[in-house]
Amino acid sequence: MWTKRQLLNGIFYQLKNGCNWRDLPRYLPPYSTVFWHYQNWCEDGSLERIETQLPSKLREQVKKNRSGRL
Repeated sequence: MWTKRQLLNGIFYQLKNGCNWRDLPRYLPPYSTVFWHYQNWCEDGSLERIETQLPSKLREQVKKNRSGRL
């Protein structure tokens, strides 16, 4: 069983590097698993929500902790 974080790491790796899904490093989940979740999360809007909500949540967290520690 792979964690959501591991699956997201695989998706982010592919998006950042532009590699083929089959070329994901072995330390990440299998490409077929990562790609399956990528397709489903695109279809249900999950990845779009991550892209729009995560940066603002991180900014709020930094504002609450002026020392810069998260």
